[in-house]
Amino acid sequence: MPSCCREAGIVTQLIVDTPHPFTPGFNYQRDFEGWQVLRGQENDRWKTSPREVTLPCEPQKLRSPEGTMVQYMRNIADRKMEEDYFVARTMAAASDWVERNYEHPFFLYVDTFDPHEPWDPPKYYVDLYDPGYEGEEVIYPLYDKCDFLTEAELNHCRALYAGEVTLVDRWIGRLLERVESLGLMSNTMIIFTTDHGFYIGEHGYIGKSLITPQYHQAIPLYTEISAIPLLIYLPGVDKAEHLQTLAQSVDMMPTILDFMGVKIPETVQGKSLKPVLEGKTGNIREVAISSPTISAPNIKVPHPTSRSSITDEEWMLIYGSQVDKVEEPEVTQMVDSMMRRMRTLEKGPIKPELYHLPTDPNCNNNVINQHFDEAKRLHAAYVQFLESAKVPEKHLQFFRHI
Repeated sequence: MPSCCREAGIVTQLIVDTPHPFTPGFNYQRDFEGWQVLRGQENDRWKTSPREVTLPCEPQKLRSPEGTMVQYMRNIADRKMEEDYFVARTMAAASDWVERNYEHPFFLYVDTFDPHEPWDPPKYYVDLYDPGYEGEEVIYPLYDKCDFLTEAELNHCRALYAGEVTLVDRWIGRLLERVESLGLMSNTMIIFTTDHGFYIGEHGYIGKSLITPQYHQAIPLYTEISAIPLLIYLPGVDKAEHLQTLAQSVDMMPTILDFMGVKIPETVQGKSLKPVLEGKTGNIREVAISSPTISAPNIKVPHPTSRSSITDEEWMLIYGSQVDKVEEPEVTQMVDSMMRRMRTLEKGPIKPELYHLPTDPNCNNNVINQHFDEAKRLHAAYVQFLESAKVPEKHLQFFRHI
């Protein structure tokens, strides 16, 4: 997208505190005219001191205590005030950039890792949601079934998350204040979205997958994970409106280019939301699909626990590969910045699930036996999507049946 914008004479800038876009295999800064990284978030190998750090809770309750958490505690050791927090620094940098560049057509991509874990906002934000708590601060919980936490600890995790969201809200507000003060609200489109949600006790999990020292596997992508926020501000639209339409993250690029008047490359798989936002159509796609990777490079069959969610707004199908048998499935992969030989908990075909979202939005009542025809319909759309994405038949064969 930045290369398309540059060819059209649009200034492009990436401002980010998330370390992952710059790791090998990603390099998402490519083609941006300018880019700025705010260092120190999560497992960013930034600071080497202090050598000894104090973890916020018992190590066994944390994801990657020796790796990510030790590094993170070093990175924040000198933090003293709210302005030192990552989202504050990132939004301040974005505000400064806008002030210097607002007189030219621009595309600014601001990526803040918060409210991702570690959840450690200033205490006065956490106290808004769980005042008087005196237990351990599980700021980056182990991704597992949540029964390793007490009810008080789990509730405090929710407060930590809510406090982090409040912190993010305040500093995005600072950026929007700068945009407004520069008179840009009359000619600037603003999009707010994210990549995934998080379970904090829902369905018995904490995390978005299972990642422990013993195993790593995918878990179902119910609505708490897959139904992500998408807020769009359009100049000239005075009344806020909630549009019931299907969209995927891949639709962001063509939508932005479309509104900028930039030609959308023919190879783009996403679809522009402009017709929906202008009221010309109600939907641009019949189903929306969310999924982790369905394969791994060093195994001959699809990843044995990957599940996709397929929805048409009314029904949601949770579906995974139908591999008949996986003997002690293990995959060598990068987890928490380390190569690990990880095993999964499940073997054999993944049982599909079906949920009726209008009556069961949190996906608690599996009705696949009562409405198998709906499951088959969504499954057919899923297979059609995989075929259009040119998934190799050696993997696709395990997804053709339900």
